[in-house]
Amino acid sequence: MRRSIAVHIGEEATPLGTLRYDQQGARESAAFEYHAGWLRAAEGFSIEPGLPLVSGPQFHRKTGDGSVFHNAIADTEPDGWGRRVIQRDHAKRRQEARRAGNVAETRPLNAMDYLLAVDDMSRVGALRLQDEEGRYKRTTEEGRRTTPPLIEIGQLLAATQAVETNTETATDLAYLRGRGTSLGGLRPKCSVVDDDGRLAIGKFPSVADDRAVTKGEVLAMNLARKAGVDAAETRLLDSDGAPVALIRRFDRTPNGNRLMYISAATMIGAEAADAGEHSYTELVDVLRQHGSQPAANIEELWRRIAFSILITNVDDHLHNHGFLHVHRGQWRLAPAFDINPFPERVRELKTWISEETGPEATVDALMSVIAYFRIRSDRAKTILADVEKAVASWREEGRALGMTPQELDSFTDAFEHRERQAAQRAQQ
Repeated sequence: MRRSIAVHIGEEATPLGTLRYDQQGARESAAFEYHAGWLRAAEGFSIEPGLPLVSGPQFHRKTGDGSVFHNAIADTEPDGWGRRVIQRDHAKRRQEARRAGNVAETRPLNAMDYLLAVDDMSRVGALRLQDEEGRYKRTTEEGRRTTPPLIEIGQLLAATQAVETNTETATDLAYLRGRGTSLGGLRPKCSVVDDDGRLAIGKFPSVADDRAVTKGEVLAMNLARKAGVDAAETRLLDSDGAPVALIRRFDRTPNGNRLMYISAATMIGAEAADAGEHSYTELVDVLRQHGSQPAANIEELWRRIAFSILITNVDDHLHNHGFLHVHRGQWRLAPAFDINPFPERVRELKTWISEETGPEATVDALMSVIAYFRIRSDRAKTILADVEKAVASWREEGRALGMTPQELDSFTDAFEHRERQAAQRAQQ
């Protein structure tokens, strides 16, 4: 199977290049080639450091469990939840075709199927994929909105719960199909349009939750902003008693224009099959090389690490950090997202502070890199004080969200620990 997909960028759909895909049995390969007009354009830029602005096809070799596509394109693939919905929908369609006596599509889904299954409106970032017939993939279907409005949040919640309990119908899957994002993981979620007409992600409670996970995420995001972190706008919704976290998409402007987004993994060229660990100091390096405001963003990154340590946000892998394109190959940190307190987990960071500190999630480790981050000692202490003061108010902020004493108690170990005391001592 061979496919040739036109890749455009932005709401105005400027031609960017061509994505070619080839599948021979179990072997898949892909290549991307920039459009000649993009190479000539004054505003043209490399969509990731690993895809330089040169003419001709640039091939990407899949390694291990990684993507067959270049990282900037792979960043727009569906996340774990989105893939789950796509797989269920594919199986359901095959079953219905067999029952109807039709010849069912028997081949398994391939990488291109997953990539093209994401709705054009909700695809993360600014890349847009147009098939051989000139259609942007998963555009509006007759009789249904391409992205559901907030008023339908209850129906979306019911559909996700049906998928989790293996009781979903074809209607449930059709409702969810293509509306996942790359900004998340295995937890149930769906793209929605909020009351202001802005694109957002609705994150739903899971049937397997043993604590108020969605409330915990909104609490963490509120505390992050209080701590001075540039975090995505987040609020808590009640859907017939079920708490839904609503996170406004930061890769869209207020008027709906698309912003080019890549993950931190893409920015540093990290592949899924990399044997080694990666560190925040690597992000410091790329900010100095490609950042539009490197000093401010490096300080912001240090603040985020401090916050993660103090709330036990230990799922801080490189796909939970990202960059937005600013101008002609210059990037800035995207607002923080997917920040969660994990009271039950070992206090080790997924992204190391530095090679020397390893996974250690401690204030001492954080303070050991201030010279590398070029942050003065007095400034570091001020930032740490801001963050610790915000985190200290976690119960008060939780009560303001309507969390019960029992719900708050379940998060205690994430917020009350010796690193909070170490942060207080470091300020002296």
